[in-house]
Amino acid sequence: MSTTVLHKAVTRGHADLGWLSSHQSFSFAGYYNPERIQFGVLRVLNDDVVAGGKGFGSHPHDNMEIISIPLEGSLVHEDNMGHRQVVSAGEIQVMSTGSGVFHSEYNNSPEAPAKFLQIWLFPNRLNVTPRYDQVKLDPAKEENALEQLISPVKGGEGTWLYQDAWFYKGRFDEGRAVDYGRKRKENGVYFFVVKGSFMVSGERLESRDGLGITDLDTIGLSSLEEGSEILIMDVPMQNKIQ
Repeated sequence: MSTTVLHKAVTRGHADLGWLSSHQSFSFAGYYNPERIQFGVLRVLNDDVVAGGKGFGSHPHDNMEIISIPLEGSLVHEDNMGHRQVVSAGEIQVMSTGSGVFHSEYNNSPEAPAKFLQIWLFPNRLNVTPRYDQVKLDPAKEENALEQLISPVKGGEGTWLYQDAWFYKGRFDEGRAVDYGRKRKENGVYFFVVKGSFMVSGERLESRDGLGITDLDTIGLSSLEEGSEILIMDVPMQNKIQ
């Protein structure tokens, strides 16, 4: 397996359903690329735009960790666990689907589009009791730094899930640099540029480009534009079910 994988934004899959425009970094639904099934336990990374008043009707999931990160606007989430929540830009939502859950997500605005990242990870525990969590992020922690969004630790910073995975997000001034330290040698690190551009380990990444690295403990990144934003996903390359 290559130690580095580069996914340029223009090479992603794309589905246009009218009410939904979805760009897919990995094979999903009608998009299939045998070389882009997953990055370790990272199975889905969809960059979705949902039209005003539209959304995903109730549908089932099981044994998947599902993360939603709104970028613009907000979504209404409902599930058969009794939750009805509005999740907005500046928040993050995690759902452990475990033994099975039905849920729906709709744009909370009747007119303005909602933009969000939909991310799926394979869990390291199967058939757990389904759970839902939602946390508000701190914009100050993302200024020229990396804010932890997700970890395996219950009660830690951000929220948690059933996997040895860590997510971070940061927003940087032009020319600012930071080193990222991989959490576990068994993990790979996937960088996804939300906005602007970065140099990551010598590779120039533009908006919505993705880069996966599996052989470095410390990875340097630097912002090439004012206000550039990046999402980092530190995930096991081989899943070990507990």
